[in-house]
Amino acid sequence: MFPNNGSAHNHSFGSNMSHSPTPAATPPPTTSFGLGDGSWELRIYVTDLQMDRVLRVKSDVHIGGVMLRLVEDLDIAIDWSDHALWWPDKNTWLTHTRSTLDQCGVTATAELEFTPMHKILRVQLPDLREMDFRVDFSVKTFNAVVSLCKQMGIRHPEELSFSKPVSAEDLKYNYAERQMKKVSMAKTINGQIPADTNSFVANKSHNSSNGSLERSSHHTPGSPSTPVGTLRHHNTSASSNGYNSSMNTSSGSNIYETVEAQEQLNNSLTNSPSRPPDSSKTKPPRPKTLLEKARMNVGWLDSSLSIMEQGVREGHTLLLRFKFYSFYDLNPIYDGARINLIYNQAKYAIINEEIDCTEEEMLMFAALQLQVNMQVLQPQHVSQTNTDDDIDRALNELQVSLEGGNQLTPNIPGSSDIMNVPELKGNLKFMKPRRFTLKSYKMYFFVCRDMRLSYYRSSDEADLLETIDLRGCEVTPDVVLATGRYGIRLEVPAKEQGMTEYMLRCNDEDQYARWMAAMRLASKGKSLADSSYQSEVRGIQAFLSLQQPARNPVQIPEHIDIHVEDFLAPRFVRKIKGKGQTRILEAHSNVKELGLVEAKMQFIRAWQALPEFGLTLFLVKYMGHKKEELLGVAFNRIMKMELNTGDHIKTLRYNTIKAWNVNWGTKNMMIQAEGDPLVFSCLTADCKVVHEFIGGYIFLSMRTKDANQTLNEELFHKLTGGWA
Repeated sequence: MFPNNGSAHNHSFGSNMSHSPTPAATPPPTTSFGLGDGSWELRIYVTDLQMDRVLRVKSDVHIGGVMLRLVEDLDIAIDWSDHALWWPDKNTWLTHTRSTLDQCGVTATAELEFTPMHKILRVQLPDLREMDFRVDFSVKTFNAVVSLCKQMGIRHPEELSFSKPVSAEDLKYNYAERQMKKVSMAKTINGQIPADTNSFVANKSHNSSNGSLERSSHHTPGSPSTPVGTLRHHNTSASSNGYNSSMNTSSGSNIYETVEAQEQLNNSLTNSPSRPPDSSKTKPPRPKTLLEKARMNVGWLDSSLSIMEQGVREGHTLLLRFKFYSFYDLNPIYDGARINLIYNQAKYAIINEEIDCTEEEMLMFAALQLQVNMQVLQPQHVSQTNTDDDIDRALNELQVSLEGGNQLTPNIPGSSDIMNVPELKGNLKFMKPRRFTLKSYKMYFFVCRDMRLSYYRSSDEADLLETIDLRGCEVTPDVVLATGRYGIRLEVPAKEQGMTEYMLRCNDEDQYARWMAAMRLASKGKSLADSSYQSEVRGIQAFLSLQQPARNPVQIPEHIDIHVEDFLAPRFVRKIKGKGQTRILEAHSNVKELGLVEAKMQFIRAWQALPEFGLTLFLVKYMGHKKEELLGVAFNRIMKMELNTGDHIKTLRYNTIKAWNVNWGTKNMMIQAEGDPLVFSCLTADCKVVHEFIGGYIFLSMRTKDANQTLNEELFHKLTGGWA
């Protein structure tokens, strides 16, 4: 899909032969130039052979010519086509083979490395398994992820990215504090700052002893010690819980090049073991506060730089995660592995309390997880009508787009009657919270019409009390099924800075579903006339029905173990105590008929229905303000939030943003929208991370249903790179 960076990617410098003689001592510099003619000596370290070579060159020699002369000088008949020059001191690849040494800034003081571009990377998947893949360390991280997803058979790779592992220790400090501490330690230990252009978190990996390609004059090829530049082999035996951590491979061959290996990989990615790995090193940290949740996002790599330029070396571990929570066209027919990985990322986000939910919701997620574990052990029946279902779905979507919705009764939400404006009416309990004042709910008559909410003292609509403009509002459910509470927390932009809060209470589940659907549409800038209203209502009703406890729990087979801590977040394990297994079995009765993929999809849909779904937090400080605040970035909006409570201060929709850019000198970011621009510095991550999230979501919103669409790499980097 994407072109190579230079001819070094596809030019073979030697025949592909297995003969690899033991290299001799470093010979004197080879030269075709004479002394005094402006030539100089260039030292190059060959990582595969662990030897130095010295070439006599001139500044007008091209990079490709240097590599060709180096290969001829080595005179070893192996395939060098995947090798390129790496400049450790400058932390950059020299892959533009037509550029001269002078153009690249290479002088006689430079020491280069001739090393493979494809190296073995240990990747931790969203289900916490770790697998080894051959990844191109010389291309941009975005391209490396695209190629990796192609190996894994995952569509829409633009939704994923690499992140460095974040430990519990990383959650104790802000980004700037850790950077200062890291630089201080590096100067103390090594006397110099490590080359790591985008070092959000320290380079740490339990698979590698150091963070660089160290040279060793004591090792020779064939020695028992693992040579630099080759794969550090890991234990390949399957563990007791069914995890196979890696596959034997060499750095010169593709791990999954055979049909059998590729099929094994696809099957492994489609279904994950029910229990996570036992190793504590694989378990993500559990954030306890909003500030720690903001610090969790420090590890994302820069999509515009190669992973080698960001301090990652062969054998290191990176996390592959869904970075952007905008999942496009999830299709059970084609996306078995993708659905499974999204399901697992959602599961661990809930169990690790990265996203909050109520007790009823927690039990519902546990029940769906149990159903998935049970269905994995059962043969799944493949539907014979998949093609027909796709055609029917396409026809239904076409009908909705042409007709504007279902043919419903006029003046009813979702109606296609253009002569009447749909509206929603009813008696609701209402309260406008005030600080230091005890107030109770009062019953009023409400009318929702054309993204405006009005309430009156009585149903005759004669005494209007207030009209609320719902544009830019934030809606949060306040539901407790055990007590019959069906509440809606509504926050709307105020004329002054901040948001005005309103609390609504519905009488029953049906009324709640209708009003909640209307508020959610209004928060997206849609009125009741939108064709998605009825489906929004049904989705809310289905979500609530899954949380209703059943009276006749299903008997679980003996070979299914329910470790409550694997299903519930720690605070619910403590709260429910010894009743956890019973409560999970009661909730499971609601989902016992679901198939494997259907249970995973239901889990994902329920996750998406949570109020905090897809919200990535950052701690920021606005220019001219001393107080620190949270910045929440979601798939459709940006929010200013209170640090301690998480209350919304201001919401900006992407369709109102005119520009966003970064001052790379001061590391300040500016977002220009309606009103005064927001200028801030990010304290828990590099400002490039925030910039990339905003540009990435805008890029994802531009995707269409064109079956022949191709990934527009240039547009992605234009929106996320921060450079003109």
